[in-house]
Formats: sequence, structure tokens, C-alpha cells
Amino acid sequence: MISLMRALLLVTLSGVLATAGCAERADKAPPTGEAPRAGTAHPPAGAATTNSTLIVTPDDTLAGKVALVNATARYVVLSFPMGRMAVPDQRLSLYRRGLKVGEVRVTGWQREDNVVADLIAGEAEVGDKARGQ
Repeated sequence: MISLMRALLLVTLSGVLATAGCAERADKAPPTGEAPRAGTAHPPAGAATTNSTLIVTPDDTLAGKVALVNATARYVVLSFPMGRMAVPDQRLSLYRRGLKVGEVRVTGWQREDNVVADLIAGEAEVGDKARGQ
């Protein structure tokens, strides 16, 4: 019984010592020339603090998606989100995986959130992004 109590006491003391070594005071400033650790509230020595406010501006860029392509007649059908539509004769650039692949000019044909555009440069595939210039 005594050996079991000694073993339990040793395990408990080992656990307490192990966790005490890992604990650190959060208000302790890092030594000079050393970057602060994650979770500390102190900036590095010599760093200027400013009270700047974050300004958030909504992105109101016209953006649509190629829904249909007719390569022989060189036109595309663009689909736009509700409330945002391209106007006739407006030029839009087509992007695929972030690279510009073509340019279109919107015609007057429109139905609901879709509009027809002539392909004036480059190429187009279904799924390409159309953005205003």
C-alpha cells in the first residue's frame, strides 16, 4: 500500500513540475531585440503604435460569368448577379484562372440576368469571368 502511495505521489509531483515549467506570465515583456510571442500584448521594443482605423470599401466592380459560347459566330452569353447588369456597347475583359484571355462588347440583347456580347478579341470558354475595364 505504501509503495502505491509513493508511486502516486511521484507521478503527481512530476506532473506539477512539468506543467509549472511550461507556464509563463502573459504580462512579461520579451527581452530587447526579440520578437514577442503569439498571444502577448506587448509590441517589440522601439515599435511605434498608432491608432489607425480600418476603412472597408465595398467592391462594386461589374463582374459576370460566361454561360454559353458560340465560337463560329463569335458571341458569348454572360450571366450577371441580380441587380448588376452590363449596358449595351460596354466592353468587358474575360479572365480565366486570373489571366486575361479575351475581350467582349455587350450587344442590346438581354433576358433576365443574361446578356449577349460579341467576342472582339481573344477566346472564351464557359466559366470564364467577365469584368468591367
